[in-house]
Amino acid sequence: MKKSSFFIGLASGMVILLVAQIALGGFFSLGRIAQEVIPKYTNHEYESFETKVEDVIGKLNTYYYEDIEAEQLYEEAIRGLVDSVGDPYTTYFTQTEYASFMETMEGSYDGIGVVVSYGETENEVVVVAPFKGSPGEKAGIKPNDQIIAVDTVDINGMALDKIVELIKGPKGTEVVLTIIREEETLDIPIIREEIEVPTVEYSMMEEDIGYVAVSSFDLVTEEQFNNAIEELNNQGQKGMIIDLRFNPGGYLHIAYNMIDELLKEDLLVVYTVDKQGRRSELVTKTKEAFDKPLVILVNGSSASASEIMSGAIKDHGLGTIVGETTFGKGLVQQTIDLDDSSAIKVTVSRYYTPDGDFIQDVGVEPDIYIEEDYEDDVDNQLEKALEVIREQIKQ
Repeated sequence: MKKSSFFIGLASGMVILLVAQIALGGFFSLGRIAQEVIPKYTNHEYESFETKVEDVIGKLNTYYYEDIEAEQLYEEAIRGLVDSVGDPYTTYFTQTEYASFMETMEGSYDGIGVVVSYGETENEVVVVAPFKGSPGEKAGIKPNDQIIAVDTVDINGMALDKIVELIKGPKGTEVVLTIIREEETLDIPIIREEIEVPTVEYSMMEEDIGYVAVSSFDLVTEEQFNNAIEELNNQGQKGMIIDLRFNPGGYLHIAYNMIDELLKEDLLVVYTVDKQGRRSELVTKTKEAFDKPLVILVNGSSASASEIMSGAIKDHGLGTIVGETTFGKGLVQQTIDLDDSSAIKVTVSRYYTPDGDFIQDVGVEPDIYIEEDYEDDVDNQLEKALEVIREQIKQ
């Protein structure tokens, strides 16, 4: 990133921030922050950065044709400061955004366990599917049900996230969905429960080949993954396919724990290096390793923690990587809480595979490259993975 673009972005954020400071009665000293972040303002026409900002704010207050919403300006000012770093993974979360983000990463929430989406238009909200065993499924909610009201509140024209918030609520409480099903209008009462989002799906395929699809690395994923492997082993699996396609990643420590169940003891899984050059390593501890043929399926949407898993397995030769080159995200983020329950997510280090590969913008190359092609509704990548693992089982 060019130095000039950084200061342009930073200055934009500071301008907005001063508006919020003036309107809200002053949250902090802009002058002090300006002096710390920009030690010397070089434009000779103004005595200081703060002086120019005050001039701009004065003109903005004089000429802008509408009233300024101070709270919105405050939030966007902070967002502008964080965005000015120029890193797409370094972001700011408002209180609401942070709560939603953490709920997603935890993999559990209080609600009815139903996935909803817009239908043919944004004025139509339909059920994609209820989770298996969820309160929604038990109450009789079915795919393609059109939701028209929540607790008698008409949702026509309402944003999808607002509708989801209406449906969620404390466990043990009731919510009534009004739906249309085959031209019949029904009121369906549902008691909310704690919902654990299924991030792992598994099945036993023909010839006793286990199949495990991991959609993300959330807090609930490790237990779901271990349960899947245990169940497939109990069913007598002779080999296993782990499908990481379209998995955007998640928690590093969850990915490490899952890899620890596959690799033998004392093997390097991943190491990170921060801006001071400090190296941190994650090494396996579990003595027992997965001792059957293993194939990892990846594609261009397999990112971050997915690449840590596939990279470790590839470098240690535990399994065969099949599919397409992965996304290429070799950066680690840390979420830092702020005093008002908002947060910033900051890129804090680079990570490297056991062989020392930094995969940012490069990705993990598969051992067997095959592009996705669903001709005649056949998953050709999965078919290739089955072909590979069958050969390994025979050996």
